[in-house]
Amino acid sequence: MSRILNVASVAAVGMTVAAMLVMAEPGFANDLAEAASLPMTSQPDAEAPESLHKADLSTETTVETPKTIADQPAAEPVPAPVTAESLAALVAATPVPATLDPELRCLAGAVYFESRGESLTGQLAVAHVVINRAQSGRFPKSLCGVVHQPSQFSFVRGGKMPAIRESSTLWSNAVAIAQIAREGSWKNQAPGALYFHARHVSPGWRKTRIAQIDNHIFYR
Repeated sequence: MSRILNVASVAAVGMTVAAMLVMAEPGFANDLAEAASLPMTSQPDAEAPESLHKADLSTETTVETPKTIADQPAAEPVPAPVTAESLAALVAATPVPATLDPELRCLAGAVYFESRGESLTGQLAVAHVVINRAQSGRFPKSLCGVVHQPSQFSFVRGGKMPAIRESSTLWSNAVAIAQIAREGSWKNQAPGALYFHARHVSPGWRKTRIAQIDNHIFYR
């Protein structure tokens, strides 16, 4: 009798489970499956998975070693600019090159023959007249072209300069003044001048007078 009751109880439980499955909503199983496949999203305050904190040691990386100071190419020394408290000091500090380029020689020759008896300021003004002419577009473009232009400088004869005593201090000063003028390292007291003449002559030029320095009057 008890065995019949046990069989009946098992049958009843089976019918109850079957009824519950039948009564369940049709999409319940699908919803569970979809929920299981949803991607994981991280919350702002959630701790990242441990695998994200570990570096990937399987990939080799090449790190370039920075060059040390000893590996860098040595920079060429830059000569310090010559400074002086006066034009005379600047002339004394300006060495005469072992070899003069043709343009510098022409400029120094003009200074020497036209103004070697003048002050250094007057010599510098004469040098700038030659430079200004070459840059003006109204005269030859080179310094030698300006100096050797016919009927401009009386010391040029037959297209040539007379001999120069290159061992003299006057020539050394003329070369130094030519370098200073070409480099623009000292203020010119006759800016923009293109012409000059001695005080004892009166050519009657209708030009703008700029300055009188020693025995020369400068014009633009």
